[in-house]
Amino acid sequence: MAGLNVLVVDEFDSERLLEAALRQHGCEVVTLRLKELNMLQIVQTLHPDVVVLNLYTPTDAVLQTIVEINQSFSLPVVMFAEDQQTDTINKVIKAGVSAYIVDGLEPKRIKAIVDIAIARFKEQHALKEELKKTKIQLEDRKLLDRAKAILIKSQGYTEDQAYHALRKLAMDRNMPIGEMAKNVISMAELFSK
Repeated sequence: MAGLNVLVVDEFDSERLLEAALRQHGCEVVTLRLKELNMLQIVQTLHPDVVVLNLYTPTDAVLQTIVEINQSFSLPVVMFAEDQQTDTINKVIKAGVSAYIVDGLEPKRIKAIVDIAIARFKEQHALKEELKKTKIQLEDRKLLDRAKAILIKSQGYTEDQAYHALRKLAMDRNMPIGEMAKNVISMAELFSK
């Protein structure tokens, strides 16, 4: 955890327990008050490794900001809060918070909590990337099948010949075969009108 850049957003800000505990573990810390704070802009400016929030309860506006942070910057968010209602917990998880700690701001636990949140975030991020890659491959496969069907119908190719023709076209043009399949489909749709 040493060397991490941490943005702490604190609703209470009186004792700065989070800041002190994080600094004790070698983190660079910027602590800001929650009131009227444009967190998205701050994250864009500071580029923290992790965002840690200390709140009474996460408001819808805060949760929406966390969603935007995850969409734009993809970084772990740790939230300490007092609110232990099931509805709030579900909203927090849906927003993409890596760790939601209820009523547990103890300085000796902060390092472990942040480390676990970062590890969990990395694992979830890897799973999301793998899912995205798989979806793209599936979409490319569907496009490839459609393009092969077009070549089979229009050129009288066998399935194997259609595949090799698409592959050769893609290689000659230095593009992925899925992109070539899209081009074939687009051309067929253009000529069918």
